[in-house]
Amino acid sequence: MKTSGKKVISLEPVDWKTFSPAPVVGVDEVGRGCLAGPVYAAAACLRSDVLVEQLTDSKLLSEKRREILAPQILEQHWVGIAFATVEEIDEINIFQASLLAMKRAVLELEKKMGQVAGHVLVDGSFRVPGLARVQTPLIKGDLRCAPISAASIVAKVTRDHLMKEYGEKFPQYGFEKHKGYASPTHKKAIQISGPCLLHRRTFSGVKEYLPGNMG
Repeated sequence: MKTSGKKVISLEPVDWKTFSPAPVVGVDEVGRGCLAGPVYAAAACLRSDVLVEQLTDSKLLSEKRREILAPQILEQHWVGIAFATVEEIDEINIFQASLLAMKRAVLELEKKMGQVAGHVLVDGSFRVPGLARVQTPLIKGDLRCAPISAASIVAKVTRDHLMKEYGEKFPQYGFEKHKGYASPTHKKAIQISGPCLLHRRTFSGVKEYLPGNMG
């Protein structure tokens, strides 16, 4: 099959049950590429095979499907949810804030489980610093690994709900539609109204419109 000259990488599903020690936990973050709002993370430990066949990368699911799956995941499995604030994002950068949110999510999950995670499967290429657990980073883990997929879905739905609430408080930005991502309408709204308290002040597309930076 021709691929228009582009290199195609085949990423096989991961049999997460083969990892040890138990319990095996998947963790993922959402909102890293946004111009506004906190970055959220969720950590999930699957208690059974219920819903496993339906789990995949949250970005590949419709909003309606995510809204159906998220409460089912929360009901059937152990899940911890956490975030890093806009202020933390601007202070330590979005990469470090994403890792911090994931660490907090794992710790929150452990409280709910009443035990320490045995092996943490992390979406992406990096381990979570400051988390003294066995860790394995998995590129495209939200697509390949059910516990990470579950975490991805819950984190996405949780953050989307928050941004919809912010849309009511700050109607000029349309957060309920773009969820803080850099859509053309969002960027135009920042140009017109200037940034609000939810905007990441160190990000391009925001910092140019802060008071004192507009020439």
